[in-house]
Amino acid sequence: MIRTQVYLSTQLYQEIDIVAKKEKKAAAQVVRELLEEGLSVKKKQNSSIGRGLLALSKVNAYGPKDLSEKIDDYLYTE
Repeated sequence: MIRTQVYLSTQLYQEIDIVAKKEKKAAAQVVRELLEEGLSVKKKQNSSIGRGLLALSKVNAYGPKDLSEKIDDYLYTE
């Protein structure tokens, strides 16, 4: 394991301490478990974004052939 130092608010520290005492665990173990849970949620969110972008890339949509040359005309003229 790698040792690191993190600054916590008093409120957060007290909540971690309460959970640690309730579950009869070390506060460090509670923090590790909470970090693992939070990171797994983040990974799932990122993968769902990736799946959405992949699905979007499979849409067969086409624009005008000269779009890259006349992008300003298409965007700003009526």
